Amino acid sequence: MMPTVFDSTCRRCPRLAAFLDDVKSEHPTYVCRPVPPFGDAGARLLIVGLAPGKHGANRSGRAFTGDHAGILLYATLHKFAMATGSVSRAADDGLELRGVRITNAVKCLPPDNKPLPAEIATCNAYLRAELARSPTVGAILALGTIAHEAVLRAYDLRKRDHRFAHGALHRLPNGVTLVDSYHCSRYNTQTRRLTTAMFEDVVKRAQSIAGATTPGMAAGTR
Repeated sequence: MMPTVFDSTCRRCPRLAAFLDDVKSEHPTYVCRPVPPFGDAGARLLIVGLAPGKHGANRSGRAFTGDHAGILLYATLHKFAMATGSVSRAADDGLELRGVRITNAVKCLPPDNKPLPAEIATCNAYLRAELARSPTVGAILALGTIAHEAVLRAYDLRKRDHRFAHGALHRLPNGVTLVDSYHCSRYNTQTRRLTTAMFEDVVKRAQSIAGATTPGMAAGTR
């Protein structure tokens, strides 16, 4: 049976469930549950990340919110008129996304930010269901190799036919275009593996391919 798009009570991965319990004991105010997709239900562009960060989405309950990885992401979405603000502070801060939705390949915080292959495979059922219920999505921006491969798995496509590379475009059999980017992590941005200009360029290309520009708002406005 196909799972629902999101299940906040999911504990299908014993290691991840136990780790969330431990983090909750250490940080009682943290959400410490699977983090739901965030954004426009009728999005043309879907952004897929890796997993919630311990002190970011796992704390706040919103994808890419509260840690370094979200700084560049939300600033870029705002620059291209896909977010009503440039900073995502909390799940209840009123920020809205337009034409875009953000999700993760793995919905729960993994130890050391490294999910096991079996955990990625188990959680892929939720991404598969989300994609099946997203007929308006024209492009998917994968942030990193794990996200890229999770999308391929969700569509039953072979990795060898679609190799990950920053800036690569993959026209999938269903007409959706998969766009690759290095993850906007602290490591990648601080080492300059991923610069602001590089990230803005790939997001703008994905937005254009998806047709996710908000009507009446010019891309590049603030």
